[in-house]
Amino acid sequence: MNTHTEHQSHEAEHNEETAPSKNMDMVGTVATVGVVAAGVVLMEAALLPGMILGVAAVAAPNVLPKVGSMVAPVFKSAVRGVYKMGRKTRELAAEAQEHVEDIVAEVNAEADANVNDNKAA
Repeated sequence: MNTHTEHQSHEAEHNEETAPSKNMDMVGTVATVGVVAAGVVLMEAALLPGMILGVAAVAAPNVLPKVGSMVAPVFKSAVRGVYKMGRKTRELAAEAQEHVEDIVAEVNAEADANVNDNKAA
């Protein structure tokens, strides 16, 4: 057996050993949470929100990467939509500003024309 094959077989043995270990850790964690939850419910229901936050904190490292990969496309689409809406809003604001400036220029021109008509009269 060469060293590469030996390394692969050692890795396979290690992976087989860690998979049940992870499952046992998860079972132990779930059992502990269940016992604590039963104690909280029996003793004081007001402690339940704190316990839920604790469970969420424990589960977060395992769940967040999966949720993050699911939420990323939705978040990207939302950002893209907000960006497009912002650009359109800027265009509309610039167009409105241009119309207001045109109206102000017309009013100034009419005022100047009235002043010139009054001086001529």
